[in-house]
Amino acid sequence: MSFIFLSSSQLCFTCALALCFFLRPLFTLILSRFRSPLRLLPSPPSPSFLIGNLAQIADQENNDIFRSWTDQYGHTLVYRGFINGHRLLTTDPLALAYILGHAYDFPKPNFITEALAEMGAGHNGLLTVQGDIHRRQRRIMNQAFTSSHIKSIIPIFRGKAERLRDIFIRLADTQLPATTHFHHASPPLGTSAVPHSQLGPPHLPSTARQRTPSPSTSDPSVVTSPVVDVLTWLARATLDAIGEAGFGYSFHSLPPPGTDPRTTSESGNELARAFATIFTTAHEFRVATVLSIWFPFVRRFRSSSHLMQEAQATMHRIGTQLISERKMARIQDEPKPDAPVSRDILSVLVRANTASSPSQALTHSEMLSQISTFLAAGHETTASALAWTLYALARAPAAQTRLRAALRTCAEGDLHAALELPLLEHTVREALRLHAPVGSTMRVYTGAASECFVPLQYPVRVRVSTWRSLSRWLPYRARSPAGEEGENDQWRLQSGIHLRRGDMINIPIQTVNCAPDLWGPDARLFRPERWTALPPAVRAIPGLYAHTLTFLNGNGGGAAGNRACIGYRFALAEIKVFLACLLRDIEFSIDDDVVIEKRVNIVTRPFVASAPEMGNQMPLRVRRVPPDENAGVVSAGTEGIQTTQY
Repeated sequence: MSFIFLSSSQLCFTCALALCFFLRPLFTLILSRFRSPLRLLPSPPSPSFLIGNLAQIADQENNDIFRSWTDQYGHTLVYRGFINGHRLLTTDPLALAYILGHAYDFPKPNFITEALAEMGAGHNGLLTVQGDIHRRQRRIMNQAFTSSHIKSIIPIFRGKAERLRDIFIRLADTQLPATTHFHHASPPLGTSAVPHSQLGPPHLPSTARQRTPSPSTSDPSVVTSPVVDVLTWLARATLDAIGEAGFGYSFHSLPPPGTDPRTTSESGNELARAFATIFTTAHEFRVATVLSIWFPFVRRFRSSSHLMQEAQATMHRIGTQLISERKMARIQDEPKPDAPVSRDILSVLVRANTASSPSQALTHSEMLSQISTFLAAGHETTASALAWTLYALARAPAAQTRLRAALRTCAEGDLHAALELPLLEHTVREALRLHAPVGSTMRVYTGAASECFVPLQYPVRVRVSTWRSLSRWLPYRARSPAGEEGENDQWRLQSGIHLRRGDMINIPIQTVNCAPDLWGPDARLFRPERWTALPPAVRAIPGLYAHTLTFLNGNGGGAAGNRACIGYRFALAEIKVFLACLLRDIEFSIDDDVVIEKRVNIVTRPFVASAPEMGNQMPLRVRRVPPDENAGVVSAGTEGIQTTQY
């Protein structure tokens, strides 16, 4: 009997240990909730004890919840996460500069790095590693993103952009009656498969767009420009561009010249399919997704896990193939002593893999992670940015006409002159301000000190902790619409906020980029001409590019760390080249009753609000513009420019 009793005790003890292990994240979160200084900051009401405000922020790009909160509670506030844990949200420029400028004390939370690793970045890539490892990898990879090297790969961008232009022109020249195009039994690749009847009536969220006139489709005899899903084609073109510019490898994602794009199969490129799987999986908010963040063992039960594993295996195999082929080429072609050093991403990786100095070396695993990271970041974010830019110009046809006229003042073929046009630069800045490819990001304090003080430009109200505060930790009750401010609460102004180790911070990139108190009352309007005279307040934004947080920065770095986008010059050059080549000869427009909304899965991608089941797409009409159309419309002023609200 004693043996049986001992075995039962051991079993109970083992089960208790296992339970504690699995529930440790929950215990840690509950404990931190009671200890965090963030509990004293103003906070919107939490509709759920289990998931707090997470369901609301899952649709942040469409419901504009962050702007609503900052309007009501100020630049710095707290919202609730899992089990009502506190999360800091701030648009304060000084706080953002401190957090982003001390990047190694404020890394991405583990659940973010795990998501990035699962989506292709790997656990050993530049997006996911921290501290000294990140510093070493960034120092090595900087060689591939110098200004001189970016200039040398402009012809590659141009070749892909001109190929895409030819495809769009061929599709544009395929005039179809409007009523038959949408009911095509087997829509061509990249063309909209959404019947016109499903696109209206428009349902406008809080970020409603002003409509522009669209061609009438009520008359069956009217012939209109065909609708093309430009997102699909842009993703294929940018995949080919990063393949050749970064790795000297052609993925052949775009069909070759002479091929009819209407009959080209999308299934021909396995890497494109892998990325499509990765960036369209798990885009809907579910409680199970939240649980998988805190309890990793839940992830293995997700229905999409095998698809993600297949996509990861594809990227791993292609990355290994690229490395093997480049190493073999180096062996067969002995470099000459006076030959210039290759600066493309793959050459930098292969050299680092064979470097004798530890500070300049990369392991094979690190190489594979860098390849998948730059393939994903180098084409998916750029394709989305281009799609949103074309959308903005489609909604502001006068601005599009001005830009086309400016491009046509440059001699045909003089791409250098086109890229130097101020109006092109202003258009890119404005589009990236309004439509940052990544709309928000998370950070967590992990510094050496158990607590830190983050300075603020705008003082925050902090609740004075009293015995009445204990009532907040009694059994959960729904808060009033007015928020969590009780009648007996006492408040004081504070010039900074205290953070304990483990406290999370949400950096709302899109909210800062469109803040009315920084950009003015027209902050939500697409107005490229605003860049000729910026409001002085925007200069306080600690951004890497154009006083925006689109590429982040904090205007710090050095020993404190730098998590800004390493390839931002690469992306800007590619975006400008594609716009210069496409807009010179093609007009993009959108039907008045098509409502485009945003879906976030790391990258912000578009979808048709009335047909979400069709997946991510950007259906725009394409029309070839005759050489003499709109000649002479090059005014740099704002008169006659139609603005668009988002």
